[in-house]
Amino acid sequence: MQTIVTRFAPSPTGRLHLGHAFSALTAANLAAQGTFLLRIEDIDQGRARPEFEQAIFDDLAWLGLTWPAPVMRQSERRSAYADALTRLRDLKVTYPCTCTRRDIATALAAPQEGAPAAGVYPGTCRGREDLPEDAAWRLDLAAAIDLLGGPEAVARLDYAETGPEAPGVHRLNPAALARDLGDVVLARKDAGAGYHLAVVVDDAAQGITHVVRGADLLAATPLHRLLQALLGLPVPLWHHHRLIRDGDGRRLAKRDDARSLAALRAAGETPGDIRGRLGLA
Repeated sequence: MQTIVTRFAPSPTGRLHLGHAFSALTAANLAAQGTFLLRIEDIDQGRARPEFEQAIFDDLAWLGLTWPAPVMRQSERRSAYADALTRLRDLKVTYPCTCTRRDIATALAAPQEGAPAAGVYPGTCRGREDLPEDAAWRLDLAAAIDLLGGPEAVARLDYAETGPEAPGVHRLNPAALARDLGDVVLARKDAGAGYHLAVVVDDAAQGITHVVRGADLLAATPLHRLLQALLGLPVPLWHHHRLIRDGDGRRLAKRDDARSLAALRAAGETPGDIRGRLGLA
């Protein structure tokens, strides 16, 4: 019988709020008879702060959660991401890109026939062979699909979702990948790796069996499944949970200090109160 391994992977760029608490507690509950891991996603060193990392430890401990040491930190794993990126480059499913946000916005403002959805990179640098010093690296989605055997073969790749948002077994839809995600950034010079590359590499390295995260990341799962196929990584189960929202229906954000766990604790709330707020009592 498989031992369940889950993780909570916050970024130390602000204080944890009720939404973070719900995600961490959901992951810990799922791994009640297995292992719950904490991972610090601090690859964005320009925004990460030591005091926020310590606050993560303090808030989670206050909630009653424990995890094995040492804690994995993305900032210490640049070589692992570089190896994964090199493998993808060797597979010829990446290309360098120097487009700024303004460049992309300009291109999207004048869409061509058959262009992807609004906000999806239009492929301006696709096919580029030079390597500017400040280039980011993008996934060449079309090349990746061809490498894996074409659209029909990719459409046979599947993954299982155990969460309440979209339970069941799902298959990849190459056309939807191109329309909704396109050629995503895999790495930037200043960060070493983007979210999509780092998360699949880290989950594999930690032996995560169940990826627990919010429903806002449902759309990214097919892309992560594709990257796992390209890199030969194990495929976990996914568990996407509901989002915790404020009274106006907006998703909670770190900038909303009034709903931070620290503020609620200072106001006299207990861990039991927090669980009650979240429907986890």
